[in-house]
Amino acid sequence: MADVHLGARHNDLGPAASALRERQFAAFHAAVELAIAEKVDLVLIAGDLFDSNSQPRRSVERAAAELGRLVERHVPVVLIPGTHDCYDASSIYRVFDLPRLAGAGQGNGDLVVLTDSRPQVTFPGLDLTVHGRVASTKRAPASPLAGFKAAAAAGEGLEPGHWQVGMIHGALRIPGVIEDDDVIFTEQEIAASGLHYLALGHWHSFKEGRANGTTWAYPGAPEPVALDQDGAGQVLLVTLAERAGQPEVTIQPRTVGRSRVKRLELDAASAPSQADIVRQLTALADPDLVLDVRMVGVRPEALDLNLDEVEQQLAQMFLRLRVRDASVPGLPEGPLPPADTIAGAFALDLEQRIAEHEGRGEQERATELREALRLGRLLLEAPERMTLA
Repeated sequence: MADVHLGARHNDLGPAASALRERQFAAFHAAVELAIAEKVDLVLIAGDLFDSNSQPRRSVERAAAELGRLVERHVPVVLIPGTHDCYDASSIYRVFDLPRLAGAGQGNGDLVVLTDSRPQVTFPGLDLTVHGRVASTKRAPASPLAGFKAAAAAGEGLEPGHWQVGMIHGALRIPGVIEDDDVIFTEQEIAASGLHYLALGHWHSFKEGRANGTTWAYPGAPEPVALDQDGAGQVLLVTLAERAGQPEVTIQPRTVGRSRVKRLELDAASAPSQADIVRQLTALADPDLVLDVRMVGVRPEALDLNLDEVEQQLAQMFLRLRVRDASVPGLPEGPLPPADTIAGAFALDLEQRIAEHEGRGEQERATELREALRLGRLLLEAPERMTLA
């Protein structure tokens, strides 16, 4: 698992913030329950167990008690700091002795926090080494996989089939999409690492892939913590096995979160009034749903929308609701005035400019010009319908 974000403040949620914090802890509890029920050999937490390094002792002890349930069953846990609970001078992992709070014996491997000074741990009984690629600052000065070779890092004396597992909290570079982040690495570096599996954290939605012989995956956050996390709500069961003499890694996402995220596009042309929009959204009411609504299409001139009113009216029906207006205003109906008139020249010029911006995909600028054209035509053709303030 990764990105549990225990203790997140959720300042944008108002009264719902404490409820979501409890949901995040419940998802963490469910993940531990799943590990126990599945009799897993090892639990990996790939960063951001805590939302920040500033947590009250009672919150740390509460998390440690959950980890203690694994410790008492001798299920090893390996954890790395993330970017929210980074391993800087004020790190929560320096302030609190998490293994001791969880009841782990000194140095017995029941609960291991990997850092820049302890980069790996080997479990002889599992024939496996876990490598934590961790920086001592929030922003890593270089890629955590730069020059990394798993076999060399694990040391000598290991069998050829020894499993090599890595852990990183950071972003996979995607050219043209993700070029920079606090911690960033490349697919080429993954391919050259010699790892069998790379457990990742930082992205809150599930994503997996393969580079050369290395399988990698982001489990996503066990409980969604933002509107864009429709791939959250789960942890991963990862199986390492040998098939026909070749290493094989399989991944099973398993749901542990309660909340769901849904994105919805509403055609403004199909909504004759604000009351109708409210009725459509009321039909989706669900206290476990984070609903992100986007109004699209051409907005009828008669449609008078106050999105703040819509959100306030429906707020109690959802875990969280956001309504955004990306619709474009409809243009006045009827033929254009003659091109040799002021109104006609104005309309023709703006329509050409709108078409140019839409052709280049510059929708925001095209929408501004559509509104200018609508208001300009009304002002020039029917000034009695306009009130200027």
